[in-house]
Formats: sequence, C-alpha cells, structure tokens
Amino acid sequence: MTEDDLNTRRDPTGSSGDELREHEVRTALLALLAEVGTATATEAASRLGHSSGLCSFHLRQLARHGYIEEAPHRGGRARPWRLRQRNPAADASAEEQFGDLARGLEDESWQRWLAQRDQAPAEWRHDEAFSSVAYLTPEEMSRVADTVRRALAPYQDREQRPLARPGNARPVALITRLFPLLPHATDDADRD
Repeated sequence: MTEDDLNTRRDPTGSSGDELREHEVRTALLALLAEVGTATATEAASRLGHSSGLCSFHLRQLARHGYIEEAPHRGGRARPWRLRQRNPAADASAEEQFGDLARGLEDESWQRWLAQRDQAPAEWRHDEAFSSVAYLTPEEMSRVADTVRRALAPYQDREQRPLARPGNARPVALITRLFPLLPHATDDADRD
C-alpha cells in the first residue's frame, strides 16, 4: 500500500482514479499560493498549522496533477511552489477548470477580506475596487488588457524576489476580468 492509497478515497465509479480529489489541505494550499504567490512546505505548514511533511506531500500531489509548479529558486534545500503559470498550448478543458478554481479562490479571498478587514493594520483597512462597462471592439478590449498588464509589470518580479519588496509591502489581489456582456434571452425575445 502506498502513501497515495492511504490519503485518497477509493472511487466507486470505477474511473481511472488519476484525478485529484478535493482535500482540505490541498484546498488550503491552493488558497495560500493564490494569496502569497510562492511558499515552501515549511512556510505553508507555519501559516496553515499543519506539519511540513503533510504540506510537502500535498504540494507534490498538486504538482503531479498540474495545479502548481516549482517556482524558480537559487538552489538549496528550500523548494518554493507557485500556482502553475498559464501555458497557451494547454488543453482548453484543463484551462477552464483552472479558471473556475482561480475564480473560486478569488471570491473566497474577497469574502475573507470583507469578514476580517477590521483586523488588518489601519493603513490596510481599505480596498480599491471599481467596475465599469465600456463599449469596445475586440481589438480595444485586448489593448485595455495589455495596458493593465503593462501597469502591473514593474511589480511582478517581487513575487520571485522578496528582497525587492518594500518593507511595508503585502500581497494584494489584483483581479481584472474583461468579457463581453451577452444579451439576456428575454432581450432577444423582445426584439421579435
């Protein structure tokens, strides 16, 4: 019997068994990586209150199933992990599942912020949120997305280079969704 056998339930449906089942430690690890960017098993254990061995096992499981990957690092025994970087050539259904997972984590992080922001230091008790509807062409929508990416580019290396972070820097969720608004089915019926 392997460690995998001990830590996963048998699937009564008879499927291949290679899919990754939901587990509270794996869910917490994904949420942590979405929040902080990178973490080692030891750092995750400290934040989540589990043993580093348990976190290490579940991090390897998440990596084996393509949810996370080893983050670049400069040797040593420390093995930082991060959410898997997007691969444009990836299978569309896997990308859709990862997108659903990421949106769920974003929503969960937002709800946690709303419930606990009064516990944050005073200078961090606000948030910056905006929403807008603009009439754009597909090309304009792409340009807006590129502008947002360029605005964030000067800060992206801080995830991999902690020493580049100012002393009072904290992980901040930056969520941008650009998508066309589709008419409601009743709107189409009214036009007939």
